[in-house]
Amino acid sequence: MKRISLLCTVTFMLTCFNPLLAQDVKKDYNVVPSSKFYLKVSGGYFFSVFPGQFPDVGPYAPHDVRSTYNPATGASTVVSDKVLTGSYGAGARGGITFGWFFSKYVSVEAAFNYYHSKKNLMTRQLTTVQGSGQVAGSIESHGYANALDFAPSIVISPGYEKINPYVRFGLVVPYWGRLHIETDAQTSTPVSTGVVAQTTIHREEEVHPNITLGFQGALGVSMPVCSRLDVFVEAEYRNVPAKSKKKEVTVYDEKTAVVNLATNQVISTQQRSLNDLTTAERNTEYVTTIDQNSNTPTGQSGAKTTYKDDNKPANDFKSYINIGGLGANAGVRWRF
Repeated sequence: MKRISLLCTVTFMLTCFNPLLAQDVKKDYNVVPSSKFYLKVSGGYFFSVFPGQFPDVGPYAPHDVRSTYNPATGASTVVSDKVLTGSYGAGARGGITFGWFFSKYVSVEAAFNYYHSKKNLMTRQLTTVQGSGQVAGSIESHGYANALDFAPSIVISPGYEKINPYVRFGLVVPYWGRLHIETDAQTSTPVSTGVVAQTTIHREEEVHPNITLGFQGALGVSMPVCSRLDVFVEAEYRNVPAKSKKKEVTVYDEKTAVVNLATNQVISTQQRSLNDLTTAERNTEYVTTIDQNSNTPTGQSGAKTTYKDDNKPANDFKSYINIGGLGANAGVRWRF
């Protein structure tokens, strides 16, 4: 009895929807009136999915740490520690796509896209003087990613005339990309009774990725505006992992002032700029293994780091980020 009821239900639905579908495909959906080529322009916004822990920023882990400092004993106490997670998949993307129809059901596309992610907090360390709330030291880094990619794909649709759904899937081949990291830091170090050295640092870095390969998939619908122009909207998912290759400091400004706290008199000043950095401080090459032959730090004097060989790029562990996400696109398509 249940089977008979189910059969009747399916028959009724097909009877109802068949005229609608027939109306949609009644005319030959001639999506190629004079040529098989088409051009798409689109833009959209993506949200990060599957967030992970951010990579280290130099010696600083991706944590939000609040500490207090006891000037009498020199001891520091961690008040709170939070791991910072996320991804660089959230951001805006725009692009241009060239397409070719094999038939009204199948086409291939070659898209060129530019992506700009939102800015993420990567690390924050804040130390205050115990009992006063005065900032003894802080460091805060934010990062964002820019990328250009080539995305070949296949598009399959039923070829309806009015509202035409489609599925698109393919690869993502980034051919240029940068992870930009901006860091601001300040410290206040006692020099003698009533005299401190106050240092402020602004630093900008660019991380270059290795060549990688990702994938994409989308569900969308297109609607004709006129004989050669369509509009479309779609939901798209991208997974594009990237691992670091090298890093370069592009902006560096360090200022240190020795100040008499009683009179606020500046006793002396010292400044370092980008050209004052050693090769090891300015450039980093990422590796999977650190051993005795790696160019690693050997000492620290204020903000200056000394390496085994200051005249060669430093070595650090590779890091991984994902610039893929789930988002929505909208745009127009011209058929030539």
